[in-house]
Amino acid sequence: MLMNINYLVPTAQSLFSLGLDNGRVKKRNEAISYGWEVPSPDAIKINWSALTEAVQNHIKSVNWVTRVDLRDKKIEYINGLGEFKDPHTLVATLKNGTKRELTARNIVIAVGGRPHYPDIPGALEYCISSDDIFSLGHPPGKTLVVGAGYIGLECAGFLNSLGFSATVLVRSVPLRGFDQQMALMVTNEMEERGVAFHHKCIPLSVEKLESGQLKARWQNTETGEQAEDVFDTVLMATGRYALTKALNLPAAGVTAVTGSGKIAAQTEQTDVAHVYAVGDVLEGRPELTPVAIHAGRLLARRLFADGLQHMDYENVATTVFTPLEYGCVGLSEEAALDRYGEESIEVYHAFYKPTEFFIPQRNIRNCYLKAVAERGGAQRVLGLHFVGPVAGEVIQGFAAAIKCGLTMEQLMNTVGIHPTVAEEFTRLNITKRSGKDPNPASCCS
Repeated sequence: MLMNINYLVPTAQSLFSLGLDNGRVKKRNEAISYGWEVPSPDAIKINWSALTEAVQNHIKSVNWVTRVDLRDKKIEYINGLGEFKDPHTLVATLKNGTKRELTARNIVIAVGGRPHYPDIPGALEYCISSDDIFSLGHPPGKTLVVGAGYIGLECAGFLNSLGFSATVLVRSVPLRGFDQQMALMVTNEMEERGVAFHHKCIPLSVEKLESGQLKARWQNTETGEQAEDVFDTVLMATGRYALTKALNLPAAGVTAVTGSGKIAAQTEQTDVAHVYAVGDVLEGRPELTPVAIHAGRLLARRLFADGLQHMDYENVATTVFTPLEYGCVGLSEEAALDRYGEESIEVYHAFYKPTEFFIPQRNIRNCYLKAVAERGGAQRVLGLHFVGPVAGEVIQGFAAAIKCGLTMEQLMNTVGIHPTVAEEFTRLNITKRSGKDPNPASCCS
């Protein structure tokens, strides 16, 4: 599971308030309009070594706390690479090369995934993944990000915010699996902030030049046209693969494994009764750390505390931590239309203006939200989508409401907290079907 990188870089979003655009201060009006005396653009820069040291120290502290927690609970931690010998036996190869056999009544596979690299010249030799970005001993400089999933967009977003030129290659669509109207707003916002996008493009090769820079070539899959440019860093964000190949699953009797190496299971129990799997290694489950943690917790309760509750993988909230965050829970508009049909779905939507955008007159073109609901009865809410400031904080509370069967009637009868951006959900009243203008007349309209 991948730690949310933007959580570790709060300074990245803060720098946006100064109007950074590819390393230069585009406008200081925003800070000045609040009364700040802003230094010259040249005085604003990031200390990369200080940033990476802080991030690495944070990660080490998290790992240390986990090790201590395991020790306090008298849980033995073995740092080794494991593989099955038989259905109840694992062989762990330790760092020093020695092997140790372990037997268990129940076994849980939670190996997560590793970054996938495309099969092109130079990818493995010269490119990095999101796992490596804060291990670089030098600033990333001009960066090419290959892939437009949430990891790719988050990386491009914070690199651009730190003043490094960022370019994204998009193979098909950005944020595949997310609501595509919202995904477009996310990428529009990033483009307006200086991130470059090349759509319908796949990488062809990465070559290291004598200067140490990297020349990347790519091709447009629709036109066949090829292009190239020189970068300081090329970051591959083309997905992750399940780390099951080295486990020798056949020795355990586990056969329900997909071509990508993921384990197919209706719950967390594999096709071998005493072998379980949680997290990213499971096929068709949300690849999110909190999902793995919660599923593992419930599994432990079922195995050792007579628990009965199973993980509910429906309506799992998540947020894409791009410059303007995108938070969502439930069905996308496309998924709802596909599942229920156009005549059975009502979509409420609105643009809005966050209070903190008023004084500096920031662009609100991409501040937008919508609720996807059943058209009949009390209109049960099927999905909520929000692009704007602190979207993660906003969507977390509404995720609990969705779990409780939230309806549009209840949402509209909820009094909002003013002035917050979360209250915008309580003021939704315009449907796409009506054709009315979803733009607000004022902050209290």
